[in-house]
Amino acid sequence: MVYFHLQTFLPPWLRLPTGQNLHHLVYGIILGFSLTLTATSIRARIDEAQQRKKERRTGNKLEFDERPIELRSDEVVKGVSGLIGNTPLVRVNSLSDALGIEILGKAEFLNPGGSVKDRVALRIIDDAERQGLLYPNTNSRIFEGTVGSTGISLATIAKARGYHATIVLPDDVAAEKVQALTALGAETERVRPASIIDQKQYVNLARQRALHFTHYHSKTTDDDESDHLLPSTSDDVVVATTISVSQTDSEPSSIDELVTQPRGFFADQFENRSNFEAHFAGTGPEIWKQTNGRVDAFVSGAGTGGTLAGIGRFLKSMDDKVAVVLADPQGSGLYNKVKHDVMFDTREKEGTRRRHQVDTVVEGIGINRITKNIELALPIIDDAFKVSDEEAVSMSRYLVEHDGLFLGSSSACNLVAVVKLAKKKQWANSQIVVTVLCDSGTRHYSKFWNEEYLEKAGIDRSLRAVEALLAS
Repeated sequence: MVYFHLQTFLPPWLRLPTGQNLHHLVYGIILGFSLTLTATSIRARIDEAQQRKKERRTGNKLEFDERPIELRSDEVVKGVSGLIGNTPLVRVNSLSDALGIEILGKAEFLNPGGSVKDRVALRIIDDAERQGLLYPNTNSRIFEGTVGSTGISLATIAKARGYHATIVLPDDVAAEKVQALTALGAETERVRPASIIDQKQYVNLARQRALHFTHYHSKTTDDDESDHLLPSTSDDVVVATTISVSQTDSEPSSIDELVTQPRGFFADQFENRSNFEAHFAGTGPEIWKQTNGRVDAFVSGAGTGGTLAGIGRFLKSMDDKVAVVLADPQGSGLYNKVKHDVMFDTREKEGTRRRHQVDTVVEGIGINRITKNIELALPIIDDAFKVSDEEAVSMSRYLVEHDGLFLGSSSACNLVAVVKLAKKKQWANSQIVVTVLCDSGTRHYSKFWNEEYLEKAGIDRSLRAVEALLAS
């Protein structure tokens, strides 16, 4: 009653509403108050998230949230092929902190075959099966010439798919690579290192073995090998079968017989475009996603050229400002090809070489010819750095000492080039540089990680080379 009595003494514009209008006013006040609290809470959460992000960037260092080890049902994969790819990016703490940038390594040594070449081997075999060039469990055989890692990857997947593998490799590669191939059931043929123009060079011999698959498999003396070659999508892909293609016709029985017959398949990682596609469609997109599209530079060595071309071209397609940089070991001619358009290295001069191929203790990268995969890489390479054996060895020891990372020779070579790039560009403001950690040190006990071998080769094993680079 008092409320209504007071209302009579107030002017109309100050009088409070009554009845249903009063209810609407109360509801409006409550709703407005609730919306204010909600907006304040959202703003606080945004501010908190931004503050956390800002706090992580302290002293030009980017911190990452730790993720507990856990098993999730959606991560159960089918067979060894499902384990290939989707490798993490690992921050190389010592070098990142020393330089003030973010150095992220694609941990390819975590693939089941132990190297980045698992991706290439899987793509080559998958593509061959899609094209009808290979059929699983038909007693077919895959041939390849390699310094080891691609052979191990091919042998791994071959076993899982019901193929045999014959790997031809130089006789001076690390012994543990041959041991791994043997353990995987592959036939190995070790030959003297030679130039690619020599028909006895390991890649050429692998191709010949595939061409002669008819004789190899059935021990026949049929000289008309052309009748046993199947048409393929590329001149570089060799597929031979034990049945003469000219003998088959369009009858279903003849086609079935051709499909089920054993075949010899030359993988040819150097020229096969599947090598490039494995990285353009796989590794590159993974890196882009893992970095949230923030990459300032990508650094990699090149042996076949597939990794550098595939990842480099994908990253450039997403952001043409990404610098693609070559890491080239001593003895390889690619550095001079990029810098001066001349395929030559001073260590290749007659009478100065320790080996018959690229003169370096680094295995897996470096070459003195242009492959089709390297042709895809050359137009997008922005810079190149030469890496000496001493620098690569020093980097590998530095990483063990400061990061506990036990890496192979090509990984160490890549990281030396990363340091040289950062120094050249004077980067020190959290720029993100991605490289590839191709394999672990377990592939290199007998050479790159063998102190006696390095001492005989006159290669310094101390940390001085890397310490000097960081201090420069």
